[in-house]
Amino acid sequence: MRYTAIIAALALAGCASTYELKVMPRDSGKIYTGTAQDSGSGEGSISITIDNRTYNGTWTETQPSTATGYVMGGIGWGRRGFGSLGSFITMDNPQGGEAKALLTAADGSGLRCDFKSGAERRVGGGVCKDDRGREYDVQIRRVGR
Repeated sequence: MRYTAIIAALALAGCASTYELKVMPRDSGKIYTGTAQDSGSGEGSISITIDNRTYNGTWTETQPSTATGYVMGGIGWGRRGFGSLGSFITMDNPQGGEAKALLTAADGSGLRCDFKSGAERRVGGGVCKDDRGREYDVQIRRVGR
């Protein structure tokens, strides 16, 4: 039992990722940067700096990019009792994943973001909007791996 818990913890630790964000306002060609952390559980921290103002917050997955299910292949009754064959499978969501981020700066101003990612969650994009209504296009790329 203890070994199972250790293996599960190591597997989850391997799922953590860091993402680089490139942010461009729709009324300017200036590019700002940010980072997002994925804890491997569909949520994490995010930080974006725009005009020397750093917004910090969290993001959470609102629609997963994959789904896992159990598929049974055969059922039977034999001398040893009831038996079945099956396995777990993972399928990609054709629309990709979606996430929502809520960020605030030290002065109390806010930034709200909606993101979409591909099935492999290596790249994505989205839109952020600040309290003044200024919109920003966002590119997302996983760092490493």
